[in-house]
Amino acid sequence: MKIIILGAGRVGQSAAASLVSEHNDITVIDTDAERLRELEARHDLRGVVGSGIEPAVLAEAGARDTDLLIACAAQDETNLVCCKVAQMLFAVPQCIARVRSGGFADGSALLSREGFAVDHILCPEDSLVRYIAKLVQYPGALQVREFAGGRACLISTRARAGAPAVGQEIRRLRQDMPEVGVRIVAIYRRFADEPDRFVPCDGATCIEPGDEVFALAATECVPQVLAALRLRPGLAARPVRRLMLAGGSVVAERLARQLAQETGRFQIKLIEPDAQRCTALAASLPEEVLVLQGELADEDLLAEEGVEEVDFFLALTDDDENNIMASLLAKRMGVRRVLALIHRHAYAELMHGTQIDIALTPAQAMLGELLAYTRRGDVQAVHSLRRGVAEALEIVVRGERKSSRVVGRRVEDLPLPPQVHMGLIVRGLPDLQASAAADPAAPAPEPEVIIPRSHTVLESGDHVVFFLPHKRLVREVEKLFRVSAMFF
Repeated sequence: MKIIILGAGRVGQSAAASLVSEHNDITVIDTDAERLRELEARHDLRGVVGSGIEPAVLAEAGARDTDLLIACAAQDETNLVCCKVAQMLFAVPQCIARVRSGGFADGSALLSREGFAVDHILCPEDSLVRYIAKLVQYPGALQVREFAGGRACLISTRARAGAPAVGQEIRRLRQDMPEVGVRIVAIYRRFADEPDRFVPCDGATCIEPGDEVFALAATECVPQVLAALRLRPGLAARPVRRLMLAGGSVVAERLARQLAQETGRFQIKLIEPDAQRCTALAASLPEEVLVLQGELADEDLLAEEGVEEVDFFLALTDDDENNIMASLLAKRMGVRRVLALIHRHAYAELMHGTQIDIALTPAQAMLGELLAYTRRGDVQAVHSLRRGVAEALEIVVRGERKSSRVVGRRVEDLPLPPQVHMGLIVRGLPDLQASAAADPAAPAPEPEVIIPRSHTVLESGDHVVFFLPHKRLVREVEKLFRVSAMFF
């Protein structure tokens, strides 16, 4: 696929790196020539210096035969105008724009072909808020990724000694919890003086204390899976009630506003050093959110506000160093769980495995939305994992036995690469195309989450979720599930 990316900032660089690794033809436009040279030196792509709203620059970048434009420059106005110019003058078939303003949404008349000609809006701040809200909902999870319209989840967590499933073979989890639909798809194990190592999973694999375990499960089963991997028998999970947000960034403001909508559930304190910003936040946020002025790493202030009783401390400023130091201080003072927002990919790598429980990179939180638009076949959801190395993928089975390599075939007969793990199948989800032609009065069947076995037969319309430890395996999976008129 030929793709133009406008903007070589953090989001643009992350998108370019991920898309280049999938053998796409990438051209990046930016006004900073030095930044483009550095990007060209690291990746197999082409840089064009200039403004993305100028027709001549878009023409030089190859807009006439481009498949996709991703506009992620710093200014919303630049991204919107770039998409309109690309559609009007070069008939670019698909345009994605990063827009921070809350006044735009997919489906808006402003984004139609008569408007700014944007097919999909990306908002990193909204992506972060949605993702962090899931981490608040599931205490103990390091990652939570949704599939099949929220009916299934991929979670990762750190296994703790004494939990029922820890120290046991994976097959015991199935035997001890037969009513829970769950599949352990990957384990990353700690080793002395080296990075975590991927451990392939089968029924005989033993879960050890300290393992980072990835599991696919029906959404309603997630609390039970987390308990089996983290809690001693008889103990109940402690819900998140008290939160402290360090920094009055846009992400912190939107997160506080969203969580405060659940009246009476959370006690939220937000610390911001700037007096004017504090005033603005106090005026705009619900009264349930207590806004405090002070330095994020002020030990006395944190002690006065009872940081040791906080369930979840989130450092959400735009400064990586401040987030790291505030998180480490909060952890030292007794906070159970800390999250640091880290914009630099290299810093996030360094924080992995330290006292910071979750080092979250904004670009990674929204990268899945972007990748789903670049994939072949009927890919519904993509989530980048393990800092971009691994991936979880949701594909819809299409066609019939004569046109598909998978419809009507058992799982054990599918020519999948050995490392690819089919985690679960969601059957019975409504198909938008079929629903339009169906009788509106007919009751829709309840979707079913299936943990696939060797004898499970795939049906057209199934949503299949895979875990891939290496992104290079993506094309093989997509090719297998592609419908072909010539296949018999």
